[in-house]
Amino acid sequence: MTAYLNALGVICALGRGQDEVSRNLFAGDCCGMRAESGWVPERVLPVGGVRTELVPLPAELNQQSSRNNQLLLEAALQIEDQIRQAIHTYGASRVAIVLGTSTSGIDEASRGIANYLRDNQFPGDYDYRQQELSAPANFLADWLQLSGPAYVISTACTSSARALMSAQRLLDLGVCDAVICGGVDSLCKLTLNGFTSLEAVSSERCNPFSVNRNGINIGEAAVLFLMTKERAPIALLGSGASCDAHHISAPEPTGKGALQAMRKALASAKLVPEQIGYLNLHGTATQHNDAMESLAVASLFPQGVACSSTKPMTGHTLGAAGALEAAFCWLSLAHGRVPPHVWDGHPDPALPALQWAQTGDTLKKRCLMSNSFAFGGNNVSLIIAEAL
Repeated sequence: MTAYLNALGVICALGRGQDEVSRNLFAGDCCGMRAESGWVPERVLPVGGVRTELVPLPAELNQQSSRNNQLLLEAALQIEDQIRQAIHTYGASRVAIVLGTSTSGIDEASRGIANYLRDNQFPGDYDYRQQELSAPANFLADWLQLSGPAYVISTACTSSARALMSAQRLLDLGVCDAVICGGVDSLCKLTLNGFTSLEAVSSERCNPFSVNRNGINIGEAAVLFLMTKERAPIALLGSGASCDAHHISAPEPTGKGALQAMRKALASAKLVPEQIGYLNLHGTATQHNDAMESLAVASLFPQGVACSSTKPMTGHTLGAAGALEAAFCWLSLAHGRVPPHVWDGHPDPALPALQWAQTGDTLKKRCLMSNSFAFGGNNVSLIIAEAL
């Protein structure tokens, strides 16, 4: 059954809300990526942060206060009217929440533990529940007073793409009538130092698919869709997932898992590759990801497809990345334009050539694909399309 994406709230390094994010996205604006110290010892790194002040949580929910939940609230407030209308229409028990995250409130927890190690006590505002993976869904359910299913998926960088898949499944099964779905992840020292220990973080703005690529940038974002069975202009038309389990952190080098996910997405949408007008690549700018994704894309699209990686504009938002890049496809359909591929223009001669989207390119076909790949060989492809 087709699931319709009725509303979109988004905040990331590109801005706050559809208008600002769209304007900067289609211009290829990377101003949100700024070099900062303090995240990793003795390194200055580009990060995709939200630098405007975030709305505080309601006083009655202060125990759930975290930057992650503040970002989530910002996205929710953008579509609050549509959410409240869905609750009024269907009832609080028939509206579900499915989110993806990898950080939850771990930054606040890290600071709390540092305080404990220094002073032998936790700070007064510390609450263990801030760091639980379920925290974002619990917060939204409490804020909206919902009693339907509410849970969080954490499969690293495919988390929120899987959340959209799971939301559609809830609708198909008749468990609920509307789902608030998406993802959220905030910048924190844990993830930046973790990826640094893997020697995967670049000291410059990331350069996906270039011969000069040397690693990722990290960013933060919150994205929420309101998904229902009620007809709307834009739909989640298809999805596909695979798990090749090649390695705990390295992708399967031939791209067979990625290719399987893309083929499954096309099959579920009843489409052929030639019907896809744009592909948002996972495109992390690491050596191995870009190599395997190039192979998979060239195999599936031998005639080429307009594609780009948007991570030089946002950073890799980890658990929020799948929903964020699905949101970019949603915005492409709404505006008839595609996000440009921002890089140094020096292709890797060892990789198959891809068809790079340019600034100002218009959308020629109304079906778009978005790829997300994660640790453990976890792969997801989504197809966002104009509803027929």
